[in-house]
Amino acid sequence: MQFDLPTYEAAVKRLVKVPLTENQYGALVSFTYNLGETNLSKSTLLKRINSRAPIAEIERSWLQWNKAGGKVLNGLTRRRQAEVALFKR
Repeated sequence: MQFDLPTYEAAVKRLVKVPLTENQYGALVSFTYNLGETNLSKSTLLKRINSRAPIAEIERSWLQWNKAGGKVLNGLTRRRQAEVALFKR
């Protein structure tokens, strides 16, 4: 991951148009590392962050990204919950 990290950091910096705290930035880099720049760029999550939507709307959008092949995966659910917790800190 450490060698790929600059790629995902750059994507977050390029796509997010509002100021972020360090925790918010870290949570989004984790999300982007796991799901890819394309998924972030097309997501309602990014739209909500950039429009400064209420945190409850951002959280709801974030937590929807817990599926693979249409199935909810416990590991992805835990990862998304951890990212949201970091984002809200």
